[in-house]
Amino acid sequence: MTLIFQLAVFALIGVSFLLTIGVPVAFASADGWTQNKGSIFSGVGLWFFLVFAVGILNSFVV
Repeated sequence: MTLIFQLAVFALIGVSFLLTIGVPVAFASADGWTQNKGSIFSGVGLWFFLVFAVGILNSFVV
């Protein structure tokens, strides 16, 4: 169970880093928002899922 928790935390950190870089780049480019809107919303949805998954898995690890 600890390994699953660690992988979920690592995935959360990775997705957070990608969104931190990707969202400003999408807003800064001329037509980036309309082209990347679906990818950004998918990333945000994955981020919320991972936040809840890490919270739930944390109760099993501690």
